[in-house]
Parts: sequence; C-alpha cells; structure tokens
Amino acid sequence: MSDQGSEGEAGCVQMMGKELEEEELEGRQSCDEGVVEDDDFDDDGEPRLCRVCGDNATGYHFNAMTCEGCKGFFRRAMKRNLQFSCPFQNLCIITKNSRRQCQACRLKKCLDIGMLKELIMSDKAVEQRRELIKKKKQRRKEPPTTEEPKGLDPQQEMIIQELVEAQNKTFDISFSHFKQFRPINRNTNHQLQVNQTSPDQDASLQESQEASSRQLSDAEPHQDPSGSANKASSRIYSMLPHIADLSTYMIQQIINFAKILSSFRELSIEDQIALLKGATFEVCQIRFNMLFNTESGIWKCGPILYNIDDAANAGFQPHLLDPLLKFHYMLRNLELHETEYVLMQAISLFSPDRPGVVSHDAIDKCQECFALILKTYIDTRRSQPSKLLFPKIMACLTELRTMNDEYTKQVLKIQDIQPDVTPLMMEVFSNNP
Repeated sequence: MSDQGSEGEAGCVQMMGKELEEEELEGRQSCDEGVVEDDDFDDDGEPRLCRVCGDNATGYHFNAMTCEGCKGFFRRAMKRNLQFSCPFQNLCIITKNSRRQCQACRLKKCLDIGMLKELIMSDKAVEQRRELIKKKKQRRKEPPTTEEPKGLDPQQEMIIQELVEAQNKTFDISFSHFKQFRPINRNTNHQLQVNQTSPDQDASLQESQEASSRQLSDAEPHQDPSGSANKASSRIYSMLPHIADLSTYMIQQIINFAKILSSFRELSIEDQIALLKGATFEVCQIRFNMLFNTESGIWKCGPILYNIDDAANAGFQPHLLDPLLKFHYMLRNLELHETEYVLMQAISLFSPDRPGVVSHDAIDKCQECFALILKTYIDTRRSQPSKLLFPKIMACLTELRTMNDEYTKQVLKIQDIQPDVTPLMMEVFSNNP
C-alpha cells in the first residue's frame, strides 16, 4: 500500500509540475500574441482579481476577467477536449493555492463565470496574430521615415516670379530716386530714450546721425533754402517734414507694387483701396526691415542713415516706437530671403478682414495661397529648413497688425499739432474708408 501511495503522490506531483510548465508557457505565448490587457487596478484603485481563483487578473480573457493561469487552463482544456472528474462531489473551493488540485471544479467555475470556448483562437489564427504583432513591434523600432516635402508647382513659381519682379520694379532699395524732400533737422528735444544693448551702439547711432547730416548737404531739396532754417527751428517736431516725405515716397512705391499684381488688379476699386489703406504701414515696415542693421540699430536708406530717434523727433510716441523697434530686431534676426520678404508683403496686403473689404472670400483665398507658398518655399528652398521659421514670420505679421491702429492714431494726432503730414499720407491713414 505504501508503494502504491507513493506512486500516486508522485503521479500527482508530476501532473501538477506539468501544469505549472504549461501555465508558464501560456504566459509567454500570451505576450507573444499581444493580448490587450487592462490595468491591474480598477477605477477605484482596487486590484482586479481573477473571478476563477482570486489571483491578480490581467484582463478580460474569453469573456471573463481572469489571471493568466486560469486563461491558459481554460484554453488547454477546451482545445484538448479533456474530461475531468471531481472526487469530492464537485464542491471544491477554487483559490490561487488550490486551483491545481481539482481541474473539474476549476473548469466548471470557468464556465460558470461566462468563459466561452467560441472565443478561443485556432492555432493558425494565433500564429498569424503573433506574426502581425512582431511586424508592428519591428516597425516601432525602425526610425520614422519623414516624407520629403513636395516642391513648388509651376503656378506657385509663377506667383513668386510676379511678386519678385514687382518688388524689384517698385522698391528703390538704394533710394537713388529719393531726392525731392524737405531737409533733415535732428532737433533732440523729442529724442526717444531707447534701451540700447551696449555703449558702442549709442556711439554708432550718434555717428550715424552726424553722417546723415553731412550726406544731406549734397542733396537737392525741393524747397527754397532761404528761410528754411527759421521755419524748421519753429517746428515742434523737427523731423516730421522729412519723415513725412520719406513715408510718402515709400507709400507711392507700395501702391505701384500692388497695381502690378494680377490678383490685386482683379479686385474691385473699393477693395483695392481698402486693402492699401489697411496694409500700407505694415508693408512699409517689412520693406524698411530689409534695410535695418541689428548691430547698430540703423536703417540705411541709400546715402541717408536713420535711427529710432528720428521717428521720435517726428512726433511718434514710445508706446508705438518701442514695440516697433523690437519688431525690426525680431524680424531681421530671422535672416529672410528676398522671396520670403515679398511673400510677407503679399500676405499682409491680402488681408480679408480690413475695414471696407467686400470680397472677403476671394481675398482670403489669395492670402491662403501666399501663405502656403511661403511655407512650401521655407520647407524646400532653404538649405537648413526650420519648422519654426514659418510660425515666427506669421507672429511678426501679427505684431505688425497690433501696431497698425496705433500708428494711424498717432499720425492723425501729429497732424493736428503740426500739419506737415503730406496729403497722400492723410488719404491713406484717414479713418474714412
């Protein structure tokens, strides 16, 4: 009897050992098959338990919340069509420690909690799924392939060509034709106190003022020089007459620039006027930025040099000039190409939300077209494309837009104090649509 008992115990241990090995194998296969498992805790922070044995559950398997061991046991029993019998009247309590002692009661409990044989995948399906999971894992390990951005299409190339040609025809970047202007008078009574980055820059600004004054001695002002000094000394804003003439010269070129563009000519006269009145200040500043030197804080307009104090001496106030100077540094530091500058001007010009605009949809379509061309140009034509350059340019345009209304207010206020603003400036910056 003792020999037979020993053999029975050995067989039981061997069977339990085999089942332990199979459960371990099932756990590895579960990972290979990529079974989607829930978190180990429910919404209340309590651990999720296997409804068969009470062990920690790993998710829903075959329609019931179970652990890996009971999931594997149920799969093996169903696939092999095993027949179990309970020596204890089918009343065994299944726990984590006792679940291997009675397979019949364990299987019965699996069925009682709703585990379904129909949800067990065939060996072929398991293999296919395993291969699919491997491929997905392999793809995750591989570095993402960045799709090459598409280049500019022929129509976009033609638009850029038209813009650049219009720019070259209408922007006197050397200011060689800027001759008929009222003289410069840099009275320091209204000089703006600008936060300079270094003492060297202060010296450079002072030097530029002196150089500008010397260079003007060779210019040919349109007015009779006799008595001009007395008139200048009596003015509150000494630089206003000259700055007004400079602004008028720039405005005339911007109007000619817009008239060359076919998309602008297709608009009604009312829309053309509305767009020009709204965008002239912005386009003017974009063009001036091409002449700005960030090291000295000077605008080099051909032989004449200007700094921010010149605008202050024309009557403009710090709450406009401070952000304006910051804008010029910010935009110039982006080191834009000529094409990018011209596209900026086009985006600003074709703003559908300007006061008095009628054809909103048509103008919005044009602006969207120019913005897309700018982004494509940045992505494909720069040797080192930057994902941040396009949003930085758009941010600069937004900054300009916030200064536009303030500039108009200050121009009208200056004109009330000292009526030296030109008629063209008044027509462009008046509040009348």
